[in-house]
Amino acid sequence: MALPLLLPSEPPGSGSVLAGATAPLSPPQPWAWPVPRLLCQRPRGHVWGQMATWASCQRDEYRGFILLITFLIYTCYHMSRKPISVVKSRLHHNCSEMIQPIGDTHRLNDTTWCNWAPFDQSNYKELLGAVDNAFLVAYAIGMFISGIFGERLPLRYYLTAGMLLSGLFTSLFGLGYFWNIHALWYFVLIQICNGLVQTTGWPSVVTCVGNWFGKGKRGLIMGIWNSHTSVGNILGSLIAGVWVDEQWGLSFVVPGIITAVMGLVTFFFLIEYPEDVDCSPPQHHGELEENGDNAEDPGNGPHSNRGNGRESAVTLSKEPSAQPAAISFFGALWIPGVVEFSLCLLFAKLVSYTFLYWLPLYIFNVVHFTAKESGDLSTLFDVGGIAGGILAGLISDYTNGRATTCCVMLILAAPTMFLYNYVGQSGISISIVMLLTCGALVNGPYALITTAVSADLGTHKSLKGNAKALSTVTAIIDGTGSIGAALGPLLAGLISPTGWNNVFYMLITADILACLLLCRLVYKEILGWRSSLSRDRGYREM
Repeated sequence: MALPLLLPSEPPGSGSVLAGATAPLSPPQPWAWPVPRLLCQRPRGHVWGQMATWASCQRDEYRGFILLITFLIYTCYHMSRKPISVVKSRLHHNCSEMIQPIGDTHRLNDTTWCNWAPFDQSNYKELLGAVDNAFLVAYAIGMFISGIFGERLPLRYYLTAGMLLSGLFTSLFGLGYFWNIHALWYFVLIQICNGLVQTTGWPSVVTCVGNWFGKGKRGLIMGIWNSHTSVGNILGSLIAGVWVDEQWGLSFVVPGIITAVMGLVTFFFLIEYPEDVDCSPPQHHGELEENGDNAEDPGNGPHSNRGNGRESAVTLSKEPSAQPAAISFFGALWIPGVVEFSLCLLFAKLVSYTFLYWLPLYIFNVVHFTAKESGDLSTLFDVGGIAGGILAGLISDYTNGRATTCCVMLILAAPTMFLYNYVGQSGISISIVMLLTCGALVNGPYALITTAVSADLGTHKSLKGNAKALSTVTAIIDGTGSIGAALGPLLAGLISPTGWNNVFYMLITADILACLLLCRLVYKEILGWRSSLSRDRGYREM
């Protein structure tokens, strides 16, 4: 009679036995892994994916890690976009205060000898604008395509490739300095390629976060998480500023290298799905309605069998099931709310990016601050945007009204921008308060739509549990918004010669249009609140 053997993967007293030669040996299971397992994103049968299934789920730790790594990923994306705005002042500036080197072929009274051709000409603003628009237009067009690929490729591979290529093209722009390249087409081509590969970032990170977080506190969590854009902008400015006056090429090369290194970190550590580490997935919308209040985490409900939580998660992740098909582009458009929020974001992002590109120059021209003071003061708009994104997420979670939250903030933003233009420059204290307020009200809806709203719509109850639409929906919404991001600075450049008042009238008009596009969704949310109040009143009467 064969003696029972206690498997090394089972804790003492588990009662597991080796039942003859037909029972396969269980792989060794580490009891506690302090960090997510290496390469635990798995195609089924992948050796690293198999290793991930041997470890127990530590869901809260993994959620925190996913927020951290996706935060760092998109911080790097924004960090690699920022150097061009810092280096612009070095590509063309007044050279009269600099000592002209011996043997230079420029005339002695030439004030452009130190500039970088072809940006040393009198039309340098148009040339720099062409470089900016090359990135923004390519990004807007590529975003619609990126979401389709994001649904059909593993996000870990997709993000890794995108970050490596983004690091490459960012570095190639800076290498133009060391290779002494003065052809405009080179810088425009690099920006086009960089704009296309950068579209891999946003749909992928939102999808990854959406895979781990259900509807519950998604607005607040993503509002805090969305501060990566401002953090990336700040880091990009600081890093680029170190070398901008000496070897401006390093202002691009260093962020490019950091982005590529983060791409390798993504390849080794990103966990795309909770099931990849035997955690139960969050449930969304329709599933929440069907399964009750504790559907967000079935294993932690008051009536759940806590002892069987891990076994049920393992069983779910290991049972073979047909994977849902990725949704088509036009199929995603039919999801209720996608078109309205996409068009709303177009106008909201138009306003936000106009402030981003033109606010320092507005402060410089109107208040007559120095260039450095204008740039420093304009960062308060981003600081207000961080607070606005968090506030919008918190309110929308509490009220369960994403569209209403956006609409109210947009309504308040219009008179705030009007007041900032007329009285915001009368004193430094008033200017600081108005900038913080404008940033919160303008960027709050923008942040909410691109994060929590996109995740909600990508897991809408009409999809009946098919979460494969998340990347495509995110790409459609942000791609439409990116059209506004390209139009806003362009329109501001065309209108500003007629007066800054007209620029603000254009921004207020765009803000009102964004608000009007949400009217149907706001009305629907109000009806939902009334219905909920009626049910609650009926329960109390009974």
